[in-house]
Amino acid sequence: MKFVVLTIISILLFAANLFFGAIHIPAGDVAGILFGRGEVDQALRFIVLDSRLPQAITAFLAGAGLAISGLMLQTAFRNPLAGPSILGISSGASLGVALVMLISGGAVTVGSMTIGGYAAVVGGALAGSLGIMALLIVISSAVRNNLLVLIAGIMTGYLTSSVVTLLSSVTTAEGLQGYVYWGMGSFSDVPAPQLPWFTLLTVGGIVMSLLLAKPLNILLLGDDYARNLGVRIGRVRNMLLLSTGLLTAVITAYCGPISFIGMAIPHVARFYFRTDNHWVLMPASLLLGGIMGLGCNVASTIPENSIIPINALTAVGGVPVILAVIFHRK
Repeated sequence: MKFVVLTIISILLFAANLFFGAIHIPAGDVAGILFGRGEVDQALRFIVLDSRLPQAITAFLAGAGLAISGLMLQTAFRNPLAGPSILGISSGASLGVALVMLISGGAVTVGSMTIGGYAAVVGGALAGSLGIMALLIVISSAVRNNLLVLIAGIMTGYLTSSVVTLLSSVTTAEGLQGYVYWGMGSFSDVPAPQLPWFTLLTVGGIVMSLLLAKPLNILLLGDDYARNLGVRIGRVRNMLLLSTGLLTAVITAYCGPISFIGMAIPHVARFYFRTDNHWVLMPASLLLGGIMGLGCNVASTIPENSIIPINALTAVGGVPVILAVIFHRK
């Protein structure tokens, strides 16, 4: 029943993203565009089908991907404050994007081949996030102290932010302006031609994550117990690295460094379903993350003829959840 409620809320918010926006369009015209009825102005058709629809799909997938990433990281590092942003994974992706946008002018040359546009940005984000994730896996294997791993992730995030600041001081005004806008977070930067690639990569990362539900359940009992049951911890961590890095890199590259969804939503899922079973938490986090993404996206368009940065809204929803977790666990 709880999943039915979440599914209905997701559908309603998805519809709200199509019917509401910075530009007012009558509900009848939106319905006519969606169902192909009647004569509708081509400008309105473009807004609904080429702007609002891709934006709604992006918001749901981005929220779902970040929420599942946060759930896996919290389980793997046994830390309730773990997440793509806190552990520095998003910062690593941001550093990769900064190197592409601020230094190489939006293109990367490998031998005689030059890669530009979204491919270069996604490649830079993927390399940065995977590098930080690999570093955290090495640290967690050597230290085996969750608090120290958390501190290491925070310090890594500060370090990458410092490098980005240094890069910003030597780039052009146009490059800096583009990077600052990208850093505010937005679900509107995935155009319709790029949407299939974004969807394919994000859904691929989510499916890969869902396959880890069983080993993650066993890891809750401890590494030694998991080994006795035949779980290959190294292989599980490598898959965790790949899936989390892929999701974080793709979402960060296209939408910017979206914060708090990955850290807060898994706790909402645990509270709502009262379980630690990942067969339940995985789809629950997926739906709740998508709901938060859709909710923030539609809320960002409330001011007429203007857009609120997504990160400003995710903080409003995420910070109270994190504070509640901290006070509850003391």
